Amino acid sequence: MLRVRVVSPAGLTGPLLERLSSAPGVRNLVVLREAVQRPGGDAVHFDLSDGAANPVFRELRDLGLARLGSISVERVDATLTARTADPARPAGETGAFRQETAPVWEMVEATIRGGAVYAPSFYGLLTIAGLIGAVGILTNSQILIVGAMVVGPEYNAIIAAALGLSTRDRPPVRDGLLALLWGFLAAIVMTLLFGLAVKWSGHTPAQFLQGARPVSDLINTPNVFSVVVAILAGLVGVISLTESRANALIGVFISVTTIPAAADVGVSVAYRSWHEAWGSLLQLLLNVFLLIVVGAGGLSTQRILWRRRQQRLSGRMPPQA
Repeated sequence: MLRVRVVSPAGLTGPLLERLSSAPGVRNLVVLREAVQRPGGDAVHFDLSDGAANPVFRELRDLGLARLGSISVERVDATLTARTADPARPAGETGAFRQETAPVWEMVEATIRGGAVYAPSFYGLLTIAGLIGAVGILTNSQILIVGAMVVGPEYNAIIAAALGLSTRDRPPVRDGLLALLWGFLAAIVMTLLFGLAVKWSGHTPAQFLQGARPVSDLINTPNVFSVVVAILAGLVGVISLTESRANALIGVFISVTTIPAAADVGVSVAYRSWHEAWGSLLQLLLNVFLLIVVGAGGLSTQRILWRRRQQRLSGRMPPQA
């Protein structure tokens, strides 16, 4: 259940109420005339079921309320009301349908855009993640590699660029790619300096100097399995976002193809392991490219599939009284 608050110019309130009154899934409609100041207008509040959200939000945009007024949406965790028939649910459907409603695309896009803020902390976290990964590579510690994945924030920029491609909006693509370029470049430079410092101090682990680098070898050797993992990671990321299941574990899985590779570039250059450095750079570029492409394709495909599903279901709904 979503709670929507609309600030509507007086001239648009009438058409808005007509559309909301006939829209399935709209409940608890409240209208407060001339209740809003700065800017002046009417306040319209209503509850909205997830399954009916996308058509209603399109109606709000068509009326120009996103431009002339304002629209705020928040999720309601629980409602203490009696169970009644859901007007947004087709007749004959069981309760399982409620758990299979389409993603609310306005909220999905808002979540992605909210994460696409490239403040200094974004670059700082990416650099710190690279340094943690560098220590993990030098010490052959898989735990530290996982720790680097947890810290890395790069998926925010990746999925923002993917959304821009999906919606043909250039600025998010440009901003996301620039953030990734400068962020990974900063991480590589810092891991390079760190690797040189460790090398010159004489504290390089003996196993690393002897060529026993199992963690590094997995990172700097791109192959068909690297492509498979990157594609799967991209699918997991985009499905998790649209299903509102994104969490730290998802971020770890996605970062398996990016942060370790960036760290290994810096470490390999510091120790003049040019072949390994090139392999890690290729791994990084390949995986970022695949994550963006798969993300864009996943978003577009889900839109099409859910739109068709909703069209089929709407054809089975009984006519409104």
